[in-house]
Amino acid sequence: MSADTRTKLLAGALRTVTEQGIAKTSARSIAAAAGVNQALVFYHFGSVDELLAAACRYGAEQNVARYRERLARVDSLVELLELGRDLHAEERAGGQVAVLAQLLAGSQTQPRLAAATAAGLTLWIDELEQVLARVLADTPIAAFVDVPGLSRALAASFVGLELYEGVDQEGAMAALDALEQLSGLLGVLEDLGPVAQRAVRARLRRSTARRGRTVPEAR
Repeated sequence: MSADTRTKLLAGALRTVTEQGIAKTSARSIAAAAGVNQALVFYHFGSVDELLAAACRYGAEQNVARYRERLARVDSLVELLELGRDLHAEERAGGQVAVLAQLLAGSQTQPRLAAATAAGLTLWIDELEQVLARVLADTPIAAFVDVPGLSRALAASFVGLELYEGVDQEGAMAALDALEQLSGLLGVLEDLGPVAQRAVRARLRRSTARRGRTVPEAR
């Protein structure tokens, strides 16, 4: 029963944030959404802030788990971006984008919530890193890509697009289209012959060296 009550409170907190916004989220409103006594918020979590932080992590874990198998089947950047479009539509329809917007807003003034929101986003970043490492491994640019950094860049871009769509839907879709065009360029590189690929790698190596980084010679 205790575990069931905790789960109800976590789900109730997320629903309250989605429907009422974080400013109106309280022990009373969360308990009402969860269908439990208000005192149980403090019994199980100590404070509303602690409950919100736990709910943020819980929501992220549930969402990542729902997409993990599909991410494991991704074999190219194009497929990753196609999955990103599906995820984008599903998350918005399910209210998760509204939750993220509220959590990001609350994180500006609540350090505990900021840490929990960052931890939730890290779950997505870790999944992205695994996919990118796999799909880029045998490409001409593998040695030039900082996969952990790229994973964070993509996650940040996705978060930005999720929020940006609320004020400019066409602009957000155009941004996704642009990302797909960039992934198409990688496909062009992969189709080049070995001589052309070596020329591209040499050019990238010189560019990277000017920025103070070194990369190993391709075999």
